Amino acid sequence: MIGLKSLTSRGRSFLASGVAALLCAVFLGEHDLLRVALLIIALPLLAAMVVARTRYRLSCARRLDPPRVEAGNDATVTLRLENVTRLPTGLLLIEDTLQYALGSRPRFVLDRVEAKGVREIDYKVRSDLRGRYSIGPLAVRITDPFGLVELARTFTVTDTLVVTPQVVPLPPVRLSGEFTGGGDSRTRSVAAAGDDDVAPREYRQGDDLRRVHWRSTARYGELMVRREEQQWQSRGALLLDTRRPAHRGEGPRSSFEVAVSAAASIGVHLAAEGLGLRLVTDQGPQHLTETGVSHSLLDTLAVVRQSAARRLDLGLAALRQGGGDGLIVAVLGAIDPEEAQALARLRHGHTTGVAVLLDVADWEPQAAGASSREEAQRAQAVLAGSGWRVLRLPAGASLAAVWPDAAYKRSAA
Repeated sequence: MIGLKSLTSRGRSFLASGVAALLCAVFLGEHDLLRVALLIIALPLLAAMVVARTRYRLSCARRLDPPRVEAGNDATVTLRLENVTRLPTGLLLIEDTLQYALGSRPRFVLDRVEAKGVREIDYKVRSDLRGRYSIGPLAVRITDPFGLVELARTFTVTDTLVVTPQVVPLPPVRLSGEFTGGGDSRTRSVAAAGDDDVAPREYRQGDDLRRVHWRSTARYGELMVRREEQQWQSRGALLLDTRRPAHRGEGPRSSFEVAVSAAASIGVHLAAEGLGLRLVTDQGPQHLTETGVSHSLLDTLAVVRQSAARRLDLGLAALRQGGGDGLIVAVLGAIDPEEAQALARLRHGHTTGVAVLLDVADWEPQAAGASSREEAQRAQAVLAGSGWRVLRLPAGASLAAVWPDAAYKRSAA
């Protein structure tokens, strides 16, 4: 049942006038006035019935293009509103719900949607802050042709826009001096099962048919492949320092946001080269799906937040437990020589270690003292002395400009 709150000012005026005319007709005994009064009272009620019927026969769909966008870029939201009744609608006032970071709420007016008609509306959203943002639900206000009744309907459907960190294209560099048969320049580690076994195994979907061992296939009656030619798995770890005390600045230009963008850029770059990547923060390992590593990494980094931790102990423990990483890339804020020493010990054997050190003092130069700069230089010396390749990233500098310093340099004969 539609209440009086659904009536517009005009509808309430009609209803009040009709009631007044009805009372006058009763007291004065005017039958003609009574008919007029009943007509005036009936108009808002009839309008409310028509609007109520239309209210529940509208369908709405929303499409995001793209559903995942870098911070600072635009995404297009398309609203599809369909009138599934055999009656045309009246005036429709449409308002979509957005979170504050995506901008103000878009509002549109549709004069009329014919029976079985469809309308599509596009608008842009943009956020300079990464994260997962809910869009919707859509609110529609419906009015009758006379403007007597206005009803609001809120759809339940919402969609999620993922705003990922900015990814900087990085130049290709040779991170390892070890040569592999595939022409790859990265250090490779054998899978957890150990060294390749020369014994054949059963065929698995995706195996190269050139590896089929026909003698064993004939013996066992099923396809068998040679183990000795199985591909080794390239593995690497990406450490991101999310500790609040290790970073300076606020907002999209803070050292923490620069660190997240650097981790995203390096991760996407390495994943594109076929590296099996795992993400670790000072809070421990972060889950990434095996398929679509780049998308999984970006989705995880889109919602990563600063932690209250003061040490890297959990992250270093996760790196030690993983083991077998041919490459470790650490994106770090402010670290002291003791933490640098603990990180340096993770590099052993043929493991390649690359440390991206943010000059966090550059983000707040007025608050940075000589002691903090000296401590950062000592930490850098500790890592470099242990064979790590250290990249200094000052405020305002591009990661692409310093990334070539991570390249493997062959020692002179």
